[in-house]
Parts: sequence; structure tokens; C-alpha cells
Amino acid sequence: MKAIVLTKAGGVENLHLSEIDIPQINDDEILIKTAAISLNPADVKPKYSDEMLNMIYGTERPLILCWDISGTITKVGKNVSQFKEGDRVFGMANFPGKGGAYAEYVSTPASGFAKIPEAISFVDAAAATLAALTALQTLKGRIKEEDKVLIQGGSGGVGHFAVQIAKAMNAYVITTASGDNKEFIKSLGADELIDYKTQNFEEEVSNLDFVLDIFGGEILEKSMSLLKPEGILVSTLLQEIPEELEQKAKKRNVELHGIVVNSNSEDINTIASMLEAGTLKPHIHKLFPFEKMREAHTVVEKGGLTGKVVVTI
Repeated sequence: MKAIVLTKAGGVENLHLSEIDIPQINDDEILIKTAAISLNPADVKPKYSDEMLNMIYGTERPLILCWDISGTITKVGKNVSQFKEGDRVFGMANFPGKGGAYAEYVSTPASGFAKIPEAISFVDAAAATLAALTALQTLKGRIKEEDKVLIQGGSGGVGHFAVQIAKAMNAYVITTASGDNKEFIKSLGADELIDYKTQNFEEEVSNLDFVLDIFGGEILEKSMSLLKPEGILVSTLLQEIPEELEQKAKKRNVELHGIVVNSNSEDINTIASMLEAGTLKPHIHKLFPFEKMREAHTVVEKGGLTGKVVVTI
């Protein structure tokens, strides 16, 4: 089968189209014929560092990156009862851990996958994996109806899902983005747009119930200062909270959390239901064929995306 392997840490020149064997499955796994792959900053940035690659994927080289896929099941392990051959599915393959998404066929535990609703394409399903799960798990259990919510970076991968999910939870949603994306932000359902090019967000909002931060640093600290007492900030850049920030949060009587995404059946099926209902609509920034994976990586690395980059096989 075709696969794109990373031969060693470094730039896109180390991504190579190769022929390898179709993987075998164990009793709890499914084999998926891949149709689409969604790229995230968390996929493309670690390739430059052996330390990061070792921490995420292990020490084996070459390796196959990424987790976000959609496709059709071609084999089912004997302990798998929720799927059958021919089912269209999406989810995060072998997450956390070895990944293996850049391949024609992917073997992966069945847990963490869901059936794709009939009207949803492989491309849209693949797009709604890590980024959508991040948004859902950040917001679920933390916001309620009529909460005043600030989503930083509302036009990006996580951000554009978070705006839609927060609106589905009946929150009042404010987001930062370029004014050039005003119509896009409006289409997501946001109640207010703060144009970061012409406005200082910290001068435009206050008394917030919740903030989703994707930037860290000074923006995180400014965002934290806008929370009402007992308000909540979650940063996608933090897994553990540094002691200095923890103390600042306590002083302000607010909660500060990082997030470690959990690939699980309940949440990916929630995403599937939202896709089917039309309350969650992925926006595709750009599509690439499999052979153009290097170009796709370069686009994601440059940033400034509106929605998601997806690669098709």
C-alpha cells in the first residue's frame, strides 16, 4: 500500500511516499481503507524535533504521522461488535501514540471511532476529529445557557468548531478573528466579532464566564483578567498549569485549566450527531491530494487558516 513516512526529524523534505505492507489487525481493532486525512498543528510541528517525535510516537524510524482519518472498514476484529465491514467511519487512529494515518490502510482500535452519518462526506468527517473533539471537550460541562463566552481565534480549526458548539449550547459567543473573515464568523453563529487587527480585545469585553485560549502567553493572561469571579479559562496550549499562572488565577478567584484530548466513543458519537443535525459544519480551508502532503504541511505551518486542511486518497 501507499504510505507517507517520515524518515527522520526535520522539514517536509523528510516526508516520502513509500510502498509498505498493509497492516494486520488484532481482535479489538478495525482495518480502515483511508479516504481522507485531516491535518493539525499538533501533527505537523513535532516532526522537526526528535525529542517531540519520541515523546509522541516512540523511537522507531521511519514512522507514519497523524491520527485524524475517515474511511471504510475492510476488516473487523472478533471482539468488535459496533462495526462491520463496509461501514464508513471517522475518528483518531491509535491516539495517543503511534498514529499511522498517512497510509492507504490504517489498523486501529475500534474505540474512539464512529459511523459517518449518511449525508456527511469523508472530507467533512475527517475534518471533525481532533479539532472538533478539542472544542467539545473544552466546552462540555464548563459552559451553560446564556454564559458569556470568548473564543480566541474563532476562524481556525479548533476555533470555528468551538464557536458552533458554544452556540449549540445556547451561550453568548464573542470571538477574535480578522475582520476579513467577518462573513465567515457570522455564518458560524457568533454574536460578536473582535477584529484583532484593529481592536484590542481586552478593551472590548469584560465580565466573561468562559474563555477558550489557543495562543498562550500575554493573550492568555489578558484573557484571564477579563473573567468574572469563578469564571473559567481553558488553554489548548497547556497540559499542566505553571505555578505562577496558578497563583494568579487563585488571586483572581478564577479557574485555569489545560486540556489533554481524550479519544472516546461518547464524544466522537456526539460529533457525529452534531454533523448529522447540521449544528456542526466543518469548513475546509484547502484540499490536497495524498501525493501533495508536503505542500499541505507547509500550508498548516504557515497558519492563518480558515477552518481545516484535508488530504484525500
